[in-house]
Parts: sequence; C-alpha cells; structure tokens
Amino acid sequence: MRFGIVVYEGVEPIDVGATFGVLSMARRVEPRIEMFLVAPHAGAVRLAGGLEVVAGHGFADCPAADAFIVTGGPGWTREAANPEMLAFLRRLAGTSPLVASVCTGAMILAAAGLLDGRRATTKREVTGAEVPPIAILRDRHPAVRVLTARVVDEGAVVTGGGVSLAIDLTLHLIGRLCGQSVAAETARIIEYTAAWRANGAAFEAPAPAT
Repeated sequence: MRFGIVVYEGVEPIDVGATFGVLSMARRVEPRIEMFLVAPHAGAVRLAGGLEVVAGHGFADCPAADAFIVTGGPGWTREAANPEMLAFLRRLAGTSPLVASVCTGAMILAAAGLLDGRRATTKREVTGAEVPPIAILRDRHPAVRVLTARVVDEGAVVTGGGVSLAIDLTLHLIGRLCGQSVAAETARIIEYTAAWRANGAAFEAPAPAT
C-alpha cells in the first residue's frame, strides 16, 4: 500500500510527522506500507520553522499511489493560488483512488475544486487576529459543506481537522486501506490509543465513505 505525501514551502513540520511519521511506524505493523514525499520539484523543501526535508519526486515524475495526502501550513495561501499545484491535484483526482488532506491542506483541495459538492473539514483553532481556516473555507467555497469534525470521509476525498488531528486522519486512512487492526496496533505503538478515543468522543464520528 503506497502513500504519497504532498509537501511545499511553508508546510508545518507537525503535518509531515503526523503523516509520514505515523506511516513509518505503521510499517512495523504492516511492512507492505510504502510512502514518499512529492513537491512541485524534487529536492530540498523548506518547511515552516526552517526545517528542510527532501522530496524524492516532483510533480512531473510523481509515481502512482493508493492515496495522496496534502499537508497544511502557512504556505497554503500561496499554494491555493499556485496553478502548478492546482493542476497537479486535479490530475491526481482523475487518476488516484484517494486524495486526502490534513489541516489547511483542505484549503488547497478546495481551491482546486476537489471539495465542491462534498462535505469537508479543516483547521479551526488559531492565534491572535488570525481568521480560522474553517471560516475561510465556508466563506470562499460555498459549494463545500463544511463540518466541524476530526475526519470527513467522502470516498475518493478525505479531509482531516487541524494540526495534531492529522494523526487521526492518517490512522483513518490506514484503517480504510490496510485494515482496522493495523490502524489500532499503530495507534498502540505510537501511544495514541487514549487520545484517539478521546478525539472520537469529542468530535462527531467520521462520516462514512460514500
């Protein structure tokens, strides 16, 4: 089972840790899991806070995957207006079985039109005078039915809530594609079982795939 993680300049490092990092731990349970980073261009990508990661693939040579996860972070505002990113995501929607987002990655999916006519969620909590991304999603994209949720599964498109809820989104995808036992065991070995249950109680249950 192969997962592609879409990164770009200005992604929050926690979004990479909560996706690629959780999948890396899941490989201990299900060794057939594979994952890779893809960015507009292969090579070093500077994340928010100054951390650099290396994307093994650019959009032009991106391999196929069973699921792609678009990460979030301050760079989303630029990428939501980046024709190269939006064209890539639209291409994925036509060729990949599943496209997902964590945190403000949903804002980029919305800009690409992938959330039109679907339910979706994104980051809620902000600091200072920032406008909550979930409010921006409602205002800018009236064709999207915006929910306050940790995970919204619309079949071919899945969106997750903000920041640490990226872990829940990743576990949800692992459960859907690799089996719930793999997801549960992954949650156990990353010592997240209690938090996963607490989040499930605090938010509405993930909407079932349609």
